[in-house]
Amino acid sequence: MSSVRCTRRVVCKSLAAGAAVAAAGVPALVRAQSTMLKRTIPSTGETLPVIGLGTSDVFDVGGSSAERAPLTEVLRALVDSGGALLDTSPMYGRAEAVAGDLVREQNLRSRMFIATKVWTRGRERGQQQIEESMKLLKSPRLDLVQVHNLVDLDTQLATLRTLKERGRIRYTGITHYTVSSHADLEQAIRREPLDFVQLNYSLATRAADQRLLPLAAERKVAVLVNRPFEDGLLFEKVRGKQLPAWAAEFDCASWAQFFLKFIIGHPAVTCVIPATARPEHMRDNAAAGHGRLPDEKMRERMAAHVASL
Repeated sequence: MSSVRCTRRVVCKSLAAGAAVAAAGVPALVRAQSTMLKRTIPSTGETLPVIGLGTSDVFDVGGSSAERAPLTEVLRALVDSGGALLDTSPMYGRAEAVAGDLVREQNLRSRMFIATKVWTRGRERGQQQIEESMKLLKSPRLDLVQVHNLVDLDTQLATLRTLKERGRIRYTGITHYTVSSHADLEQAIRREPLDFVQLNYSLATRAADQRLLPLAAERKVAVLVNRPFEDGLLFEKVRGKQLPAWAAEFDCASWAQFFLKFIIGHPAVTCVIPATARPEHMRDNAAAGHGRLPDEKMRERMAAHVASL
């Protein structure tokens, strides 16, 4: 993960726009427009800001102030920019505990949508893991719990539905992060009543366009998108390349915003959750949720441009 952050830093330094974003602290577009774009969660009609925060790797830190201070700033940047969703998992080492501590210390719980996962086998172990997540996240009621990578799907979904009926969780979902899992995700969406599906989708990996995104829209399932930067590979591809001038047509000022606006330009996408430990990157990411979005014709132009580099 450190190599990914370094790659993005190199790319940003090579761009005048990227340098301006970092220097400004809060991008001008965010300052000018206080409300982040939102999408509706189909199962309830509640709205959710389109840019969130992933915690894989980056929140797995110790207890020192040196390690945690940047993450506190990241959370502040998320909510101050209008974002809300934080996605974590028991699979991510100490991330749940760190997130729970920082959200409580900053008194941010009421402004956030907290999502985690269950990642184990068996009913009893699943129940125990969810209770532990609630304890670590300092929240007896979670906004979303997802079956991580479809592990023991039927058993864990049954538990999640019971917890939802009891008011312990608000939404249920499923996740995966590979194209090879898409057929299994599709089967689950067709078979199960779900609030959310989390999947991988990016300008470079568009397999979800074929069936999953249309199916989610048809079945009224909200979509969270992981791996929006392809673990940094998209930044490698554009290293040393200038952002095209026509990106200004959809209020885009950096390559990170270019990649994120491509994703949220798809109407089936509810929220994208890039992970970062750098406040300036969080502010840059959040700016993608403000201003105009590319339409389908522009999205195809964006994909063709990056493919040609």
